[in-house]
Amino acid sequence: MTLLQADNLNLSFGGLQVLHDISFSVDDGEIFAIIGPNGAGKTSILNCLGGFYLQDHGTIRLDGQDISSLSPDRRAAMGMARTFQNIALFRGMTVLDNIKLGAHSYLQTGLLAAAFYWGSAHREEMRLRAEIEDKIIDFLEIEHIRKQPVSALAYGLQKRVELARALAMRPRVLLMDEPVAGMNAEETEDMARFILDIQEEWGITIIIIEHDIHMVMDISNRVMVVNFGQEITTGTPESVQSHPEVIKAYLGTKQAVAAGNS
Repeated sequence: MTLLQADNLNLSFGGLQVLHDISFSVDDGEIFAIIGPNGAGKTSILNCLGGFYLQDHGTIRLDGQDISSLSPDRRAAMGMARTFQNIALFRGMTVLDNIKLGAHSYLQTGLLAAAFYWGSAHREEMRLRAEIEDKIIDFLEIEHIRKQPVSALAYGLQKRVELARALAMRPRVLLMDEPVAGMNAEETEDMARFILDIQEEWGITIIIIEHDIHMVMDISNRVMVVNFGQEITTGTPESVQSHPEVIKAYLGTKQAVAAGNS
């Protein structure tokens, strides 16, 4: 069943058109990857989906509802979460406090009770903390760093904390912008495993932008290739790797052969 649908997305900045009639659909529970050369428009697509950019033309629907003009916070409340290529954490705060921020939109405590941290506010925070520690922190294997400030963590762990904060939003759709950029081989393998587990165990739909072709082809259900703001093709990893225009524009003959033999 289609969960997210984008139709004829067009986006320009001044006289530069960065997206040209981009259309695609993502099924419920699918890992859908978007790849392409630098400057192809990948992050612009993600920014349109998340509401950070407002497309010039086109529509975006989440579970059949038109969200094309909704603000990022409204989309988040409907179940859309985001991780960023450049880590966007509060470096002076602990891991646990950063993750808890992801669930702020679900808190029900009134302003007065929260200000004085009265009974209902305290109980709600304890329930939230227990949920995060039992479900998310254990899942992502970061129990040992939960009390540490983010600034003290290695880069790979910071990326994992950002993923944890997105999961705390209880998303239906998770947008991931280059989740393994800058990681070593071991960290990349761990992140790929977590992404697969998120799909399989939690049923979350994942839209991912990534330059690591081997990882994309290993974990994705379908892949869309874009270049100069236009779609080249969309299909299974196997069909995309052998597409002649994809090989010419992005993969290169040797890399395509290597990806096919991996």
